[in-house]
Amino acid sequence: MSNHIKIAPLTAQAFAPYGDVLEVSGAPDKIINQGKCGRFHDLAKLDFADGKAGISIFKGEKETLPLTLEMVERHPEGSQAFVPMSADPFLVVVAADKAGTPIDPRAFLTAPGQAINFHRGTWHGVLTPLSEPGVFAVIDRIGNGANLEEHWFTQPYIIEQ
Repeated sequence: MSNHIKIAPLTAQAFAPYGDVLEVSGAPDKIINQGKCGRFHDLAKLDFADGKAGISIFKGEKETLPLTLEMVERHPEGSQAFVPMSADPFLVVVAADKAGTPIDPRAFLTAPGQAINFHRGTWHGVLTPLSEPGVFAVIDRIGNGANLEEHWFTQPYIIEQ
């Protein structure tokens, strides 16, 4: 018998224990570019133990719901931001940590215009686009040494609407 996870809309408040929601909300912090652009400044806590911040492009395969969650991962040496390069929603899966083990996984559906930044050490599912092309700019740690831990659940979860 599998555990079931219902998908919730992504909000800054619900996601706060796991990371930052990057979105246009409220008034901009600054008006720049001759008054033609609002800047929403410094929205993510980039946090790296060492190395440097790098920007990579990921192209993930489209997933469909319901989705079986068998594994989550985390990056102990740095935060990781996912910025979709299309307006399509994507699925974000996170889990709390209890003594080095992920517990209580949650699933969120982004709205168009939202991106996320996982805090360093946050358990999360893999990149899960729900539409093609599944292309994301990813800002994360570039450096030497291991920065990936995986946890495989003994009993999978089913993520559904």
